[in-house]
Amino acid sequence: MIFTRTLLVFCLVFSSAIFAQNNLGYWQQHVDYHMDVDMDVESFKYSGVQKLVYTNNSPDTLNRVYYHLYFNAFQPGSEMDIRLQTIKDGDKRMMQDGKSRIATLDETQIGYLHATSLKQDGQDLSFSEEGTILVVDLAKPIAPNANTTFDMVFEGQVPEQIRRSGRNSSEGVALSMSQWYPKIVEYDFEGWHPNPYIAREFHGVWGDFDVKITIDKNYTLGGTGYLQNPQEIGHGYEAPGTKVKTKGKTLTWHFKAPMVHDFMWGADPEYIHDTYEMENGPTLHFFYKDNPEIIENWKNLQPKTAEAMAFFNKNVGAYPYEQYSVVHGGDGGMEYPMSTLITGERSFGSLVGVMVHEMAHSWFQHALATNESKHSWMDEGFTSFISSLCMNEIMDQQKDNPFEGSYRGYYWLVSSGNEQPQTTHADRYALNSAYGIAAYSKGSIFLSQLGYIIGQDKLMESLRKYYADFKFKHPVPNDIKRSAEKVSGMELDWYLTDWTQTTNTIDYGIKEVVSENGQTKIVLERIGLMPMPLDILVVDNEGKQETYYVPLRMMRGEKANPYPSLPRTIKQDWAWAAPTYELVIDMPLENISGISIDPSQLMADINLTNNVWQP
Repeated sequence: MIFTRTLLVFCLVFSSAIFAQNNLGYWQQHVDYHMDVDMDVESFKYSGVQKLVYTNNSPDTLNRVYYHLYFNAFQPGSEMDIRLQTIKDGDKRMMQDGKSRIATLDETQIGYLHATSLKQDGQDLSFSEEGTILVVDLAKPIAPNANTTFDMVFEGQVPEQIRRSGRNSSEGVALSMSQWYPKIVEYDFEGWHPNPYIAREFHGVWGDFDVKITIDKNYTLGGTGYLQNPQEIGHGYEAPGTKVKTKGKTLTWHFKAPMVHDFMWGADPEYIHDTYEMENGPTLHFFYKDNPEIIENWKNLQPKTAEAMAFFNKNVGAYPYEQYSVVHGGDGGMEYPMSTLITGERSFGSLVGVMVHEMAHSWFQHALATNESKHSWMDEGFTSFISSLCMNEIMDQQKDNPFEGSYRGYYWLVSSGNEQPQTTHADRYALNSAYGIAAYSKGSIFLSQLGYIIGQDKLMESLRKYYADFKFKHPVPNDIKRSAEKVSGMELDWYLTDWTQTTNTIDYGIKEVVSENGQTKIVLERIGLMPMPLDILVVDNEGKQETYYVPLRMMRGEKANPYPSLPRTIKQDWAWAAPTYELVIDMPLENISGISIDPSQLMADINLTNNVWQP
C-alpha cells in the first residue's frame, strides 16, 4: 500500500504541474504501458503483448505514429552496422579484429523486434518496418486532448551482447534487457523524433509502466520499477525473516514504474541481490554476479552509492523515486530510470566512478530528460560535471580543479581540427571521439565555466533552480541559460550561442606590460572570437596578491569576488568588438613579480602560454 499511495500522490502532483504548464502553453504527451512478456532463456527469444494508452496533449491532430524497434539494429547491414564499418574510429566494444561484430552475427545471434499485429481501439492498422523504426498509419486521427489505445503483439530475439543490450555479456551476465520493447516515439513541440538507432542517444515519452515478465524461476531480475509481488517471487525481495516457496519452472515478475520514459531489466541465475536502506533516500538494490573476485568491491560499493545519492539530492534536487538499482551487465555503463547497467569486473575506484556517473543521469536524463539526440551535452556534460564534484568529495580526491580531465579533452579536440558545434545531432559527428568530447568534456565545461562567469555559488543555485523548474518537462538549451540569468541577474545569451552553436574559441593574452607615470599599464588582447570576462591576478615582490576584474559589457552585470580573502578592483567593462583593453593599476612596474589571467583556470582559454607575464 505504501507504493500505491506514493504513486497516486506522485501522479496527482505531476498532473497538477502539467495543467499549470498547459496554461502557459507548455504540453507533453503521456503514455500508459501494460506489457506481458515471456522469455525463453534457452533460445533467448521472447514474445509479448503490449497495451498502450496514448494521450495527445498537443494542439495537433496526429495521423501517424512511430515506434522504436531498437533490437533490429543488431543485424548485418543495419544502419548501426554500416555506420560502424564506415566511421574512422569505430567503438572498440563493437569491433573485433578491426571489423564490425554486428556484421558477423548469424541468424541465432542477431537481435530483432517485430510487431506481428497492431490494433487501434480494436481496428487493425497497417504498418511497416523501416530498420529500427515502425511506421504506423492510424485508422482514425488522434485529436488534441484525446487518447487512443494501441494493442500490439510482438516477438523478439535478444542479440549477442554488443552495445548496451544483449545476452551473454563478456562478464557472463545472461540478460541485459534495455531497448527491448516496442517504444512509442516522442512527439513534442518540434514534431516527431523517429531517429534510427545508430548506437547513440535516446528521447522518450513519460508514462506509467505495468510490466509482467515470465522467466525461468532460477533467474533473479532487477532494474526499473517496484516489484508488486515480492512474496511470490523471493530472490531477495521478500520481507525479512520470511520464506517463499515456488511451484513450476517459471516465475512471473510484476513491476510498476510511475512517470518514467523507459524500462530496463537485467537477469541472471547467479545474481547476488543485496539491499541497502538509506536514512533519507530510496532503497538501494545491487545485483551482481556471484564471482569471488568482485564481491568485496560490490559490498564496498553500497555505502558509496548512498553517499552519492545524498550528494546529488543536496546539490541538484530530490531524487523523485523510491528505489535505485545498480545492475551488473551491459558493456560499460548506461543509465535507465531508477537503475543502471554497469560492468562489474573493475577496480574499486573505477566501480565507484561508473556508478556515480550513471546515477547522476537520474537527474539529467531521467528527471529532466532533454532530447539527448539533439542536445547530448545537456545530459552527458552536466552529468560529467556533477559526477566530477561528487567523486572529488566521496572519494576524497582533493583536486583543486575536479574538471581538469574535461579541459584536457576539450583542448585536444580543438587542436585536432575535428571539433563540430554542440548543436550537431549525436549521430552526425564525423568521429566518435569528436562526439564524446563535445558531449562529455565540453558539456561539462559549459557549467564549470559558467561558474567562472557568474560565480560558483550562483552556478550551484542555478543548477538547483533549473532542476526545480524543469524536471519532467524536457528542457531545451535556452532553459538552463534562463535559469542562470534569473539567478545571476546577468545576460548570458552570448555564452550559450558561442559555446554551443559555434566552434569559436577563447584566447586572451597579455600583450604588453609597461610603466606609465609611476603606474603599470597592462595591455590585454582578445585573440579568439569568443568573448569572456577576465579575472587578473597581480602579485608584488613581497608575495602580496590582489585581483582586477574586467567585466564583459554584454553581460550587463558583475559577479561577486571569487577570492574574498584578496582585495579586488572592478574595472571598466570590455566591449567585445575592441581587440585590446588597457588595464592601468596603481603599482610601479618594478614592484610586480607576476601577472596572470584567470588564476582559477576555469576559463577554457586554448593558449595558456600568453596568460602569464613575469619580468
